[in-house]
Amino acid sequence: MNSLLLIALAPVAILLAYIWLRDKYEKEPWQLLLKALALGAISVIPVLFVERFLMGFIDLFSGYLRAFWNAFVVAAFTEELFKFIFLYLLIWKSRDFNEKFDGIVYAVFISLGFAGVENVMYVLNYGHGVGITRALTAVPAHFLFGVSMGYFFGMARFYADRRPAMIRMALLVPMLLHGIYDFILMSQQQLLLLLFIPFVIWMWRFGLKKMRELSDSSVFRFDYNSKDPLKHN
Repeated sequence: MNSLLLIALAPVAILLAYIWLRDKYEKEPWQLLLKALALGAISVIPVLFVERFLMGFIDLFSGYLRAFWNAFVVAAFTEELFKFIFLYLLIWKSRDFNEKFDGIVYAVFISLGFAGVENVMYVLNYGHGVGITRALTAVPAHFLFGVSMGYFFGMARFYADRRPAMIRMALLVPMLLHGIYDFILMSQQQLLLLLFIPFVIWMWRFGLKKMRELSDSSVFRFDYNSKDPLKHN
């Protein structure tokens, strides 16, 4: 049992430490980070209920449509929607959300809170082999979905003129990435499976680029007490 929990949670802890270290200008309060992690874990509950309801329609589809429904609607839509809702409720009006990179930090903590609980459930049910596979695939994927959500969420916070578009992107981009990721695996089509590793490599390049972009620009902070909210520190 202990070894299974270690396999399930170790990749989550490593990625949490990594994103915390990347926040180089102003570390976020531990209380708020723990709330983000807890909300991500709690989001598993409504996700399970909604996914179970949506799976009731799965027999209406076959072949690629069945894989599409399962990947994009049951999994990607439901999971990313609840992550987004909890992210918005937690930090949108928070004074601690004062750097663009903060959007990535909190989105990743919520996403990995979800991934941690999901991973424990899978590993306890299916064992060490599944745990090792998911440590290299599913958990990093949730990390990258969180990065994409947090990037656009951070941009929305700072650029009022682009806010509606950025909010939509914060929800739709992780849904799209998540859906493609799951669809490739669920389709079981050899040609698509050949694209899995290139797609994962592209996601890493995309995610690292977005982290670097916001990390470098987070020297500009949102100052709630200034007439000019973007203050250079």
